Amino acid sequence: MELGFWKKLKKPIMVIAPMSGVTDEAFRLMFLKYGKPDVFWTEFVSAEGLFSRGEKFCKKIIKFNPAEKPIVAQLFGSDPVYFEKAAKLAVELGFDGVDINMGCPDRAIEKKGAGAVLILSPELAVEIIRATKKGAGQMPVSVKTRIGYETNQIAEWIPVILKEKPAVLTVHFRTRNDTYASPAKWKLAKEIVKLRDKFSPETLVFGNGDVKTFEQAKKLAKENRLDGIMVGRAVVGDPWFFSGRIPDVAERLNAVIEHAEIFSRLSGTPPEAGDKRFESLKKHFHAYTKGFVGAKDLRDQLMKTKNTQEVKIIINNFLTNFGK
Repeated sequence: MELGFWKKLKKPIMVIAPMSGVTDEAFRLMFLKYGKPDVFWTEFVSAEGLFSRGEKFCKKIIKFNPAEKPIVAQLFGSDPVYFEKAAKLAVELGFDGVDINMGCPDRAIEKKGAGAVLILSPELAVEIIRATKKGAGQMPVSVKTRIGYETNQIAEWIPVILKEKPAVLTVHFRTRNDTYASPAKWKLAKEIVKLRDKFSPETLVFGNGDVKTFEQAKKLAKENRLDGIMVGRAVVGDPWFFSGRIPDVAERLNAVIEHAEIFSRLSGTPPEAGDKRFESLKKHFHAYTKGFVGAKDLRDQLMKTKNTQEVKIIINNFLTNFGK
């Protein structure tokens, strides 16, 4: 088993979940400044796509700043041949690890035989892990999955992964059919840790699902003997999450401007210009602007913006009058 950089980290290890269309480079750079997690993950990218006509787009998805290291590239797909090739490419690109997505419930991903549907194809899942390890060489390989497809399948599914000795196993404590609707079943964490102890004692086990605060994350890790916690939706709009700081309204709104400026710079779009990519920022605007007087009206205005310059004007006007 190759643990690589993982064995150097202090536990509990705190990481950000890979979220498609959310955890891009601009998002991660905000955390680099205000509260860096122990490890960054990229958005997931298609292993096959990295060697297709969409190669340029796929490589852009996993582009990262060296200051973000350690950083893990997450891959999805269903063809072991491409996982091996993609893992080799990850090594060449300077990543610290490769993670295999075996938990995404998106139907479009599942139609490709990837994501959570791999829970129903354990033999293929094993082939993919082995191929990825072969391509990765000495770089550690990890897996992210769920507790089952329609029902709790921990007893039969988790050992399949653990027997392949991944460096890290991250478990989202919901089934695929739960998607994100029902509460995460954290009561199952200790059972998974016991399976780890039996089948692959060196593998690190991370828990994921419904983590709201940094303090809660630390408590869940301690109570369940987990090596780390992966946090998803709670970090959106809160680059201070891992610092434990609670910013005031002015800090939060200035961060909206900063986030937009970083996005514009990385996309090569002047602040006064806009394109369809700018629309992807609005989920972040919505997350930043909650819980204070006037937040709804401000959100409504930000949803109508077309470029970074308009965002800056609206927020500066709001802050000028805030509290008066």
